[in-house]
Parts: sequence; C-alpha cells; structure tokens
Amino acid sequence: MAAPPPNPVPVAYRGVLPSVPDWLNKGDNAWQMISATLVGLQSVPGLVILYGSIVKKKWAVNSAFMAFYAFAAVVICWVVWAYKMSFGDKLLPFWGKAGPALGQKFLIKQAALPATTQFYDNGDVETAMATPLYPMASMVWFQCVFAAITLILLAGSVLGRMNFKAWMAFVPLWLTFSYTVGAFSLWGGGFLFHWGVMDYSGGYVIHLSSGIAGLTAAFWVGPRSSNDRERFPPNNVLLMLAGAGLLWMGWAGFNGGDPYTANIDSSMAVLNTNICAATSLLVWTWLDVIFFKKPSVIGLVQGWAAIIMGILSGSIPWFTMMIVHKRWTLLQKIDDTLGVFHTHAVAGLLGGVLTGLFAEPELCALFLPVTNSRGGVYGGSGGIQILKQLAGGAFIIGWNVVATSIICVVINLVIPLRMSEEQLLIGDDAVHGEEAYALWGDGETYDVTRHGDITEHNMETRTSTGATQMNIQYPKII
Repeated sequence: MAAPPPNPVPVAYRGVLPSVPDWLNKGDNAWQMISATLVGLQSVPGLVILYGSIVKKKWAVNSAFMAFYAFAAVVICWVVWAYKMSFGDKLLPFWGKAGPALGQKFLIKQAALPATTQFYDNGDVETAMATPLYPMASMVWFQCVFAAITLILLAGSVLGRMNFKAWMAFVPLWLTFSYTVGAFSLWGGGFLFHWGVMDYSGGYVIHLSSGIAGLTAAFWVGPRSSNDRERFPPNNVLLMLAGAGLLWMGWAGFNGGDPYTANIDSSMAVLNTNICAATSLLVWTWLDVIFFKKPSVIGLVQGWAAIIMGILSGSIPWFTMMIVHKRWTLLQKIDDTLGVFHTHAVAGLLGGVLTGLFAEPELCALFLPVTNSRGGVYGGSGGIQILKQLAGGAFIIGWNVVATSIICVVINLVIPLRMSEEQLLIGDDAVHGEEAYALWGDGETYDVTRHGDITEHNMETRTSTGATQMNIQYPKII
C-alpha cells in the first residue's frame, strides 16, 4: 500500500495544532504584535532619544534614563497587577479588579475584555463583549506599551529637576492610581465606555492624562534652576529630529492597532493619523514663520476632517504655548519643561471634542459599543455626543489633578521630589556619575575669551572619574 502524499501545508499553519486554535486569525495577530512593537519603539528608543537630545547637555543622561526606567517599571507592574485593573473584571464603575496577567492558561486563551458587553436598558445585549481573534498575550503587550508611553510623556513636564529616586516611586504609583482608572473607564468597560464617550486611541487616556498629570507634578516638584529656565537649548537637534521621527512613524501602530483587528478601520486610522500629523506640523511651522520670522524645529476620521483637525491641533496648542502661556501668570509659575500640557493635554482635549463633532456614523459602528453614535455635524444624537466628550474630558482632568497631587505629597513625605541644589547646578555627573558626551557648554559657540585658546600648549587629556567615557582631548577652560 502506497504511503499518503506529504502534507504541503507547513506544520505551523495546520489548524489542528494547539498553537493554531480555530479562533486565531493570524493576520490580526501579526498586525497587533507589529502595532505593539511600533508603539514600543515610540518610547524605546524614540522618546529616549528625543528626551536625551532636546534638553541641555548636562541633563541628557538623566532625561533619557527617566524614560528608560519608566518603560521597564511599567512592564513589570502591568503584568503583575495593572493590566487587570485596566481591562479585567469590574470592581467599581471606574476600576477593574487587580490581578496578575502572567499565567500560561490566561495568556494563550482568546483575548477578551470581560467588562465590555453593552446592554440595552431592558437587559438585552446591544454590543457583545470584545473578543479579538488573537491570544491574551498579544492584548496584554499591546496595552502595556500604551501605558508605558503615557508615563514617559508625563516625564517631559519634570525633566531637569525631579529627584530620580522620587521618579522611581512615582511611576508605579501613578500607573496604579491614575492610569488604570482612565483606561478602565474609557476602554476596559467602565462607565464612560458604556455611556458612549469616544476615545479611539488615547486622546483622553494617554494625552490628556499625561498633560494634566505632568502639569500637576511640575507644580509639586517645583521649577528648574533659574539658569536652566532662562537657557535650555537642545544639545543635539539632529538626534532630536530622529527621535521625533520615530514617534511619528510609530503612530501607525498607535492608532492602527486600536481596532483590535486588521480591517478597514485600521487602514483609515493609519492614513488619517499621518494626514493630521503632517497638517499639524505644517501649520505650526507656518505660524512660527508668520509671527516669529523663523521656522522653529523644536516646536514642531475622515480624510477631510483629519485635515481640519490637523489645522486646529497645530494652531490651538501653538496659541496656548506661544501666546497664552506667556500672558497667564499661573502657567508661568509652573515649570512644564517640554510643554506637555500644551502639546498633549490641550491637543488631547481638543481631539476628543473634535471627535464628538466629526465622528462618522459608519466608522463609529465599527468600534463603539453604543449603536447609532455619530458626530455633531451628522445631526441626530451628534449634539449629545459633544456633551459626552466634554464630560469625559472633565472626569479625566479632575481625577488626574487629585490623584497626582496626592501621590506627589505622599512621596515627598519620604523622598524629596526635587533634586538638591548641587545636583541642579551640576546635572548628570552629580546625579548619575555619568555624562552623555563632552561638548562645549550647552550648545554654545566656542569663545576663546571664555574657553581658552586651542593650541598644543593648552590641550590636555581628561580621564573621567565615576563615569564610562573615552579619553578625549579637551582645551583647558580658563
């Protein structure tokens, strides 16, 4: 009897294997893991590079390492307790039950968000529970990188003076008592989710939260040194652009992965994200040229709606940062190092409200639990949607102000929030015993009257102590 012909289908693609269950959609799973990786790259190395280069040279190591630490700390906290607080079973209308997301049985089963089933008033199911066609492991990691980037964005408000030990305590506390509340309320099946507040990809959960919490933390930490506030040039503009570029391109995974599937919604999200970002950058550049005569490098739904939103998201944050900030005494007193309040809180709230205005009904039906949702320009219940967006934004703002304030006050009882005056004066070498690299001053043009004459007679070899550096030739500084 002749042997049966060999199976032409590779082993990994045979549906009878435990590694390929019937519910697994390999395209969706591949896209979700790619999206998670793209979002992760926004943080590491994207924001690590951006933060390490956009600050003064003396804060390069500290700023980059704050981002690196936050990413690592969030990963561990997320899988040990925070994931289920954000996307697990309901504990309170705004919070899920804490628990680990580490067990094999949990991670290899089909992804599901148990609190997302939407019911009509009579108890009938309006929208079934979200059950993407990939394993829980993919969902846990995808949501983890969102949580991580939120903490790193927040860090931009306190660069250049927050005590690193205080930051080490702040990250897990803020993740636990602030981020998880917003994530569950709007994404995991909390009260704002079931009310129909739209947060497609983190306008409220990530951007509004990080901007408001960053401003609040900056208030409690206090300002940078007076010298740093007066002069804080980037130490490497080209690397800064590289980091910003990684941040931009990573947004394809940020917004494209949020439908939880590789469908037309994700395609629209990726295209509109880039249209909106490009329009916003161009508008910001034009405003710089019109009002300040120079194009500053440091300042950098539907297709037609994305252009409008891009124009507004470029102009309104620019206006609040360049005009309102300089005229409002309260904002001047709070030292938000990288202007996270303007670029994320203002932009996030604006995006949420504009979503309530422009949300297209057919696209809403692809991902919202409340049926017949629509933006204000489409009539019907659209006007109510704008009010929902405003109320959702108000909740996120209020919670973050209160929770962040309590966290900062509690930490300060044990660990000073702000660096010592000596550390503020010296920077990285005093805080970490390391320097990023040795250049003249902080972006200064070489001046022989200040830095000495570069000749063979006054060149000397400097060997760093307490730092990992090469032996480099430096002119003697007088």
